[in-house]
Amino acid sequence: MTHPKPVLDPQFADEPPVSDTLTDYDHVMMIAYVRLLDAAAAQADWREVARIVLKVDPDKEPTRAKRMHETHLARARWMTEHGYRDLLRAPR
Repeated sequence: MTHPKPVLDPQFADEPPVSDTLTDYDHVMMIAYVRLLDAAAAQADWREVARIVLKVDPDKEPTRAKRMHETHLARARWMTEHGYRDLLRAPR
């Protein structure tokens, strides 16, 4: 099965899909997930991350921006704990 390739500037959903396996959305978002993880490791302000990575203005849409940041960061963390296994099992 062929999955979509990661995109440098993806279109974000308000929340990533909830799934126990990798989704096409996850494949598209891989670069964004790494950016979110890097920002979290650097203790970057979530508002800046929302503005720069997620392309949502936390001043205009604070609730949406916060939720997008929280859910996408959680999914990125899930990838590091569980989702990567699907990548390792995928045929080359």
